[in-house]
Amino acid sequence: MSDRISFIELGARQRAKALLDEGSFRELLDPYEQITSPWLEPQGIVPQADDGMVVAKGTLDGKSTVVVAIEGAFQGGSMGEVSGAKMAAALELAANDWHQGVQTQAVLMLETGGVRLQEANLGLAAIADIHAAIVDLRRYTPVIGIVAGTVGCFGGMSIAAALCSRLIVTREARLGLNGPQVIEQEAGIEEYDSRDRPFIWSMTGGEVRYHAGFVDALVSDDLAEVKRTTLDFLRRGVPDRLRTDDYRYYLTKLNQYDTRQQVDKQQTLALFTREDRA
Repeated sequence: MSDRISFIELGARQRAKALLDEGSFRELLDPYEQITSPWLEPQGIVPQADDGMVVAKGTLDGKSTVVVAIEGAFQGGSMGEVSGAKMAAALELAANDWHQGVQTQAVLMLETGGVRLQEANLGLAAIADIHAAIVDLRRYTPVIGIVAGTVGCFGGMSIAAALCSRLIVTREARLGLNGPQVIEQEAGIEEYDSRDRPFIWSMTGGEVRYHAGFVDALVSDDLAEVKRTTLDFLRRGVPDRLRTDDYRYYLTKLNQYDTRQQVDKQQTLALFTREDRA
């Protein structure tokens, strides 16, 4: 019998606890604090006690670590005022630790469709705070992002993923600025059929994102491998060059593409390759 534990099948709290050193998990603003979104119940939506955001502090490899895990099963992992503030504050807490001489690492587990539409501008403002906090913290320590599945990482939170120092995905993961349903709604089913799963994964799936150089590691759905890869990236320290430093490269590539033709996996990999960026 295999000892493999599926990372994807774990809930957000289970993922955070499993990643940290045994016995070190300490949740901040846990469900008993009853900090819920004030905007959902008036719209007939049952709120969740942690607003779908698990923030924990402990140790990883014996070092102080903040872990933030989004619960994709609650409102599609969408980001609202409370959940977004929890993530931003956790990153700011880690940065403040560095200012106090405590070298705190950070790992983000991103399973999110982006902003919570029911909270509109409040959610967008929270995501902007998250972006700023990642950029601040990554000066001191690698900010590791993990996108496993099954929700994927979309919207403004895909930008947060791109801002991470290192990004880990599984083959089952998806990563993109707009989700399939949004593209289909705006551009039509002829342009993007959100029910065509092979097509969706060929465009935004973890495998193609890795080979195109948009992520740093492609791992199997195995808790041990996810943790091992996370540790490896943390031990390497702050990268000499970040993906966002290469924005001119990406803009040049995008300007070369003829948008009159339908993009596919082969064209994506012809346009963006890991070897070219390296």
